[in-house]
Amino acid sequence: MPNSAYVPTPIFDTFSDVLDQYKEIYSNEHPQQAISQWLNTCFAHNRTDLPPFTVKDYQLALNFLYTYRGSKDTFGAYRRDLERLFQWSWFVRRQSILEHKRQDIEDFIEFCLKPPKRWMSLKKQVRFKKLHGGKVPNPEWRPFEAHVTKKDRKAGVERDKSKYQFSQPALKVMFGILSSFYNYLLQEQAVQSNPFALIRQKSKFLQKEVKDQIVRRLSNEQWETVINIAREKTKGDPLHERTVFILSCLFGMYLRISELTTTQRWTPTMGDFFKDVEGHWWFKTIGKGNKARQIAVSDAMLSALQRYREKYLKLSPLPHPGEKTPLISHIRNPNKPIRSDGPLRQLVQDCFDEAADLLRSKGRIEEANGLHVATVHWLRHTGISEDVKRRPREHVRDDAGHSSGAITDRYIDVELRERAKSAKNKRIST
Repeated sequence: MPNSAYVPTPIFDTFSDVLDQYKEIYSNEHPQQAISQWLNTCFAHNRTDLPPFTVKDYQLALNFLYTYRGSKDTFGAYRRDLERLFQWSWFVRRQSILEHKRQDIEDFIEFCLKPPKRWMSLKKQVRFKKLHGGKVPNPEWRPFEAHVTKKDRKAGVERDKSKYQFSQPALKVMFGILSSFYNYLLQEQAVQSNPFALIRQKSKFLQKEVKDQIVRRLSNEQWETVINIAREKTKGDPLHERTVFILSCLFGMYLRISELTTTQRWTPTMGDFFKDVEGHWWFKTIGKGNKARQIAVSDAMLSALQRYREKYLKLSPLPHPGEKTPLISHIRNPNKPIRSDGPLRQLVQDCFDEAADLLRSKGRIEEANGLHVATVHWLRHTGISEDVKRRPREHVRDDAGHSSGAITDRYIDVELRERAKSAKNKRIST
């Protein structure tokens, strides 16, 4: 098939299936033959001739991905960017990933910045579909997905492949992931240099960040409107006690939405709240990068926990040591932990939308518009931003799980506020 007509086919399956595949391949007497059979299965309906180097390339990538078996989220990000690199290398460049030089990688990046429309989809697609007891590649899957902002989606703006943009944050993440992959290949003595490292210092692709960037967060008015709407709803339906508790966790303990749900690395339970010998309450979790952290629980957060347990779960005010009650359960089954963050995201977004409508009805148009573009993760940013005004930076850093104080410093917006105030009376003409 000519390169210009090639339509991508997925080669890496889900997190659990890739782990199973790794074990199955290496229990096989001839692992490379097993990989060859898998790749032929992937491309059986594509009528694409596989280059001879694909088996070795795939084996190296499989070994690399297996090293990230401790984190489903990390695996997903690495799989995404490896898939793009492999598709381009094999069927556009017709070259092994082991042969790439600096110019090859620059060409690959240019390709990602403006991929062909046949490499794009208009919505997220699963990579493989079940068929006759097995799995086959989903013909609708593509390596790139055209997005629209939350605000545009609400305004009815349709996704458009011709307006696709590869964002700077996504580009930086891809640089880091693929550079890490080539560092792994260096350690395995499969390559002699890391082509990503060669272009990183003087890259024409990565823009320098502005030192002071405003953190995406809710204003005090926006946050108070959101939480008050949720609290008001509890008067008519105790189910919304659950909503208030979720919002409290995201804001009051800076939790990520993924830290409220069950993953392969962690199942959050009530027993993760615990009291030390001095009577202080803490919450333990496993977060981004598979890192454990211990979060200091405020009196307000402890009150939110007590109310949630008493009024919604009908339990004792505080958890007992080792209690296995799910932190957030399914609405219809309080003993079953929630495994997907999708329903929780939608729950929070609904609160944002209702708060935006209320603010708009009061004439607070700018505040309402801000909520229309806000995402769930902004609650974590908001909680950190508020606390860093009052608490020692090091304490906020450790509760948030930041790897350094420099990351926490981004949330200190006092200087930005003062800078903005001092600019108010600047004159244009003398």
